[in-house]
Amino acid sequence: MVSPAVDIALIAAIAIITVAVVSLVGFKLSRSSRELGSEAELATYNTLHTAGLAGPHLRRGLTPDGAAKAAGYLRGMLDSSRLVITDEAGVLAWDPQTEDRDADAMVLAAKVLESGRTQVYRRPPETPTDGAAEGFAAEAVFSPIRVQERVVGTIGAYSGQVRPSLVRATNEVAAWVATQIELAELDASRTLLMEAEVRALRAQISPHFIYNSLNAIASYILTDPVRARELVIEFADFTRYSFRRHGDFTTVAEELRSIDRYLLLERARFGDRLNVSLQIGPEVLSTVIPFLSLQPLVENAVRHGLEAREGPGHITITGRDDGEYAVLGIEDDGVGMDPERLRQMLAGHTAGDHVGLRNVDSRLRQVYGDDHGLVIETAPGAGTLITMRIPKFQPGHEV
Repeated sequence: MVSPAVDIALIAAIAIITVAVVSLVGFKLSRSSRELGSEAELATYNTLHTAGLAGPHLRRGLTPDGAAKAAGYLRGMLDSSRLVITDEAGVLAWDPQTEDRDADAMVLAAKVLESGRTQVYRRPPETPTDGAAEGFAAEAVFSPIRVQERVVGTIGAYSGQVRPSLVRATNEVAAWVATQIELAELDASRTLLMEAEVRALRAQISPHFIYNSLNAIASYILTDPVRARELVIEFADFTRYSFRRHGDFTTVAEELRSIDRYLLLERARFGDRLNVSLQIGPEVLSTVIPFLSLQPLVENAVRHGLEAREGPGHITITGRDDGEYAVLGIEDDGVGMDPERLRQMLAGHTAGDHVGLRNVDSRLRQVYGDDHGLVIETAPGAGTLITMRIPKFQPGHEV
């Protein structure tokens, strides 16, 4: 038989254990609550996370494929029964997917596209409510996707009953989609600008270089026809590379091959006056760089550094590994430049002969950011050193 003292001790032990368990659970819950934050903070996080998942699908503009992939995320942000995305011509995507109500959706979207204002569509009184869950008999709000004062599409959210909160939320989502489309257009404009600058650079290279090269080749036709034939081949290979129509990027190795052909042609003009040395680490040869970003710097060194000086000149081309970057340099011991005039020219404030430098500097900043423009060290009579830092890993930049 168990004594009363043992019973009391047993009850006390159970009570202590119960209190400890409750305290531990409470501590865990309070800690979990602190880690997750309040309900409002959690809702904000979920919204931002969903927007982050939808954003990449819209970065190529308002396309059927991108809209189809983003629609589910956008419907989740609005918590609507059905969501539709349209452009000016037709329906781009539904979520959940359907194709049999495209015409009805465009009827609803038409007033928004015409007026540029949000429209709310209420269910007629005689319409049964049991179809509201399917979205089609439900009420709907359509908001304009406005890009630079032009309505390019709509977001339509269906619900059993459209409340003011859904109207505001749909307007915000449509504005967010418009921002993504504007970013896509900015990227496209930047690409077009780069292509235009490359075309301008080709035009800047071609007239004087072609003229000088052909003159040099002509001078060998009678005295050294074999040499003339070799130079014609080098000239053809160089121009084929410089005027290629595909790809905004190349590799350091490909650019150096083009530079080698260029220098062979220039040596036909300068002879022993032009001396070149290369110090290239093999680990940087595969680094992707913007097309025609090194060759214009070498041409600048020849034209503006060495051609204007008397006697022989030297150009050094370097490439070294620097952790996440490849550091490329072009140095000459020519006449140099006035730093202030160079700064004004790179900023586009003054015209000058160094069009290639400004072009390359601008494209590097567009591709990699302002921290990756050309670094130029020069002074009158002191030569010029031009350096660029290129990230070695560049997802999305294809050669």
